[in-house]
Amino acid sequence: MPTFRLKRDQASLLVVDIQERLCAAMERDALDRVLNRTNAAIEGARALELPIIVTEQYPKGLGPTHSLVKMRLGSYSAVEKIDFTACVPDVATRLGERKQVLLVGMETHVCVFQTVRDLTEKGFTPFLCADAVMSRHPEDRRVGLEMCREAGAHIVTVEAALFDLLGCAGTPEFKKVSAAVR
Repeated sequence: MPTFRLKRDQASLLVVDIQERLCAAMERDALDRVLNRTNAAIEGARALELPIIVTEQYPKGLGPTHSLVKMRLGSYSAVEKIDFTACVPDVATRLGERKQVLLVGMETHVCVFQTVRDLTEKGFTPFLCADAVMSRHPEDRRVGLEMCREAGAHIVTVEAALFDLLGCAGTPEFKKVSAAVR
């Protein structure tokens, strides 16, 4: 198994389609956990000064990004899309030369999977935060995670990814990341 190391100067966070109407279709307890871990990823990415890119799948139908995520993001400009993949030209442009992509979002077996597949095909290395992705049905999430791994994603958790990016304790960033993942 090849080893991997996340690097701050190579990583970005991609928040895929965490939208109001899509969230309304999710199981409440699982949704609360995913929103919590997504917000931890956003806070950690901010502390580490990583670019954060947000997509919205057909916002006319699925609504805007969930309000709890929007609060954490502050000022942002979502990439609107109709393709299931979030690896659309505007996202690729925003990723630029950063080849490591932390992924959170929904749904695991559709938009997240297709994004992982397309990122891999374009030479990016996806790191899928398993605790911050979901599908309406647990079986779709489980199979989606397997599909993502087979398509080239490293399966991590938000905390594992952030501490890998951090590398050491005793820094101001460490305190911010520690607070984010609590």
